[in-house]
Amino acid sequence: MGLFNALNISASGMTAHRMWMDVIASNIANSETTRTPEGGPYRRREVVFSAEAGTGADDGRETGRGVKVVGVVEDQGPPRLVYEPDHPDAREDGYVEMPNVNPVTEMVDLVVASRAYEANATALEAAKSMFTRALDILR
Repeated sequence: MGLFNALNISASGMTAHRMWMDVIASNIANSETTRTPEGGPYRRREVVFSAEAGTGADDGRETGRGVKVVGVVEDQGPPRLVYEPDHPDAREDGYVEMPNVNPVTEMVDLVVASRAYEANATALEAAKSMFTRALDILR
């Protein structure tokens, strides 16, 4: 594994986790949205990750190339029903269909995504430090 591979893997992880944090922020921001352009309440979104695999240049074995976001999908869970007969989007029985976003779940996911981002940043910094030391040895 070359130095630039290590940098690329860490960078791909940081990009993927930043995307995950953006989706979580969107979920939290829309946790009370009862009306969307598609109709109905906002649906929680989730990021789908995929490992990027490639072959090593030296021996042809399969090696990791990082991670990428292959899509953002909607959670198909049912909406929360809240009894608010005065709400403009209330059904005839007085219940309002609220987004299926749980703020606690979103905060836990946000902490996980943040820690993963930090781990990738630390790995990137370690690779950069090794590269710098290798250059110092050659001087």
